[in-house]
Amino acid sequence: MLKKEIVNKVADEAGLTKKQAAAAVESFLGAVKGSLARGDSVLLTGFGKFEVRTRESREGINPRTLEKITLPQSKYPAFKAGKALKSAVK
Repeated sequence: MLKKEIVNKVADEAGLTKKQAAAAVESFLGAVKGSLARGDSVLLTGFGKFEVRTRESREGINPRTLEKITLPQSKYPAFKAGKALKSAVK
């Protein structure tokens, strides 16, 4: 499903114009992005949890030179589905 389709669905189900629905979807996504950027997690009960995880530094190989390199520690966004979402997908 594309963002445009989500906006259309929200507009239809909430009785909003597409412009209002697009603003609501953008606001939600901005709030999630802002929380994750601060290192906070976002819990949507019954749906799931967005969080920031840390990948420790590790050794890697440069594919061009086959030289061993150290990949630095990094942070990445992750999503863990809630029980209700998992059962709805089954």
